[in-house]
Amino acid sequence: MDFSDPARKKPEENLLPMINVVFLLLIFFLISARMTPPEPFAVTPPEARTEAEAQGEFTLFLAADGRIGYREMLGEAAMQAIGAARADHCARLDCTAEPPRLTLRADLALPAADLARVLPQVAGLGFGQIELVAQTGAVP
Repeated sequence: MDFSDPARKKPEENLLPMINVVFLLLIFFLISARMTPPEPFAVTPPEARTEAEAQGEFTLFLAADGRIGYREMLGEAAMQAIGAARADHCARLDCTAEPPRLTLRADLALPAADLARVLPQVAGLGFGQIELVAQTGAVP
């Protein structure tokens, strides 16, 4: 007579919870991923060599009330100073090959009519490109 315990059958591994976790992670990453079109080719952006270049050597400020500023100057003196700085820059470097660009930092509350009034004056300074700084996100 054999009184030994019968051989126990090993329980099968249940893979269903692991599959559920994998699919939940997949769904999470698909939802949280940013869907942007692929770049056509890799681009390495230039780095600013100096702090003045990083902040823009030619940056003109426009306040909400229409005041114009360049460095520490205001009003017409600012327009003359930025024109003189451009002329000095072009005397040192060839501006025909790479014209300097002007960065325009206008206040959000500046009326569009005031910006339109200033733009012909700015265009008359002789900059090859004028960039208007804007921020992303919702307007308060």
